[in-house]
Amino acid sequence: MRSFLISISFLVLLSSCSTTTVYIVRHGEKVNESDTTNLSPAGFARAAALADTLATRGIDSIFSTPYRRTHQTIEPLAKRIGLSITDYPAKPMEAIVDRVKKIRNKTVVVAGHSNTILEIARGLGARPTMAKIESGDFDNLLKVRIHRGPFRKSVDLSEKTYGQPTLP
Repeated sequence: MRSFLISISFLVLLSSCSTTTVYIVRHGEKVNESDTTNLSPAGFARAAALADTLATRGIDSIFSTPYRRTHQTIEPLAKRIGLSITDYPAKPMEAIVDRVKKIRNKTVVVAGHSNTILEIARGLGARPTMAKIESGDFDNLLKVRIHRGPFRKSVDLSEKTYGQPTLP
């Protein structure tokens, strides 16, 4: 009986362990500053580069704000790996953070905006080195890994770029 209880306890501890990987990206370059704008040719090229970068990463879910430019940024990836895009509201930012925090042992992509991607990373427990994403900066790709163990949680952040570099 004692070994049975130890085995059950061990299984409970193991089941509480998980690693979730979250890629956070801003939409690509846009035609203009309106809320309903499309991506520019450079933005469509960036969307293709994002698909090339993430297609083999084992993506399980894709989240996007409902804006055309975020959908156009993430659509090439979604089509390539055969996933649908799940919309989330751009505000409050906590809506997507809370949703992603509930995900275990999966890899997800979140497409957002210059004023939300760093906040999403912070909401997940990461500490980005950038204070702000400038309006002309489109090449950032944040990778947040959330490790949950039986006694503690840790968050790692990797800040990379993809596609053609944008000028500072």
